[in-house]
Amino acid sequence: MKRKLDNSVSLPAAVIINLLLAAFCLVCIIPFIFVIIISFTSEESIRTVGYSFIPAEWSLEAYRYVLELGDQLWRSYANSFLVTILGTFLSVLTVMMYAYALFRKDFRYRGFFTFFCFFTMLFGGGLAPTYMVCKNLLGLSNNYAALIVPGLLNPFHVIVMRTFFQTSVPDSLIEAAAIDGSGEYNTLFRIIVPIAKPGIATVSLLTALGYWNEWFIAMLYIRDAKYIPLQYLLMKMQNQVDFLVKNSAMIGAEAANIMSSLPKDSLRMALVVLIVLPIACAYPFFQRYIISGLTIGSVKG
Repeated sequence: MKRKLDNSVSLPAAVIINLLLAAFCLVCIIPFIFVIIISFTSEESIRTVGYSFIPAEWSLEAYRYVLELGDQLWRSYANSFLVTILGTFLSVLTVMMYAYALFRKDFRYRGFFTFFCFFTMLFGGGLAPTYMVCKNLLGLSNNYAALIVPGLLNPFHVIVMRTFFQTSVPDSLIEAAAIDGSGEYNTLFRIIVPIAKPGIATVSLLTALGYWNEWFIAMLYIRDAKYIPLQYLLMKMQNQVDFLVKNSAMIGAEAANIMSSLPKDSLRMALVVLIVLPIACAYPFFQRYIISGLTIGSVKG
């Protein structure tokens, strides 16, 4: 009889599965390692040799160019962290309460609000009306609310959270809480939330990614430099470098030589590293909850 692990998988099969998973992990992580290497590659090496795991010349010019932003860089980093943390908390709280109302079968207007949520996933008001409402009616301009409020309620996240409540929270538990005199808020935050941690963590990660990567809203509503988030700042920097490099021939020979040495490609990779690294560091804290969320429906209670 072949030796088996955990009474389910034979040892040769387990070795093959582990090798395949290791190869898959390498396929996922190698591109990011490649990006890091390119960000430390000199622009001259990229022009002559191209992208390589072993560059002809290493350089910190791309990061030096970013650090020349000085206080504005750290202020934008702080803005992105503030908007991501506060926006994720408020968004998940709003989504969770909306989903709880849709989850309760005894809620009289459940059908209307379910249709209202689903309808907004298919149809939107358009950019111009949204801009007018947010800026002129709500006053979302040059403040942190302008970066948080437009993305506060995501209909897709509401549907995901409602579905998670339906598959993980038994109706008998809600009825028992009501018999014991528990109010709606007490039932939600003290009974349902501990059960629904995997779903909440999954929605929190998706929301945090959305806030962290958002730059278009900042372009629309932010003009004051003290409110600019990191992504919008780095995008503006990349656009400025691209413009200077493309138009260097129009500003004189000496200036053209200087502009041609700007770290165009390596800067682009350095910006990717600066944006992705915080989220990559935060992901392990959500990982175990996300795995639980993915497998929650595979085992019957």
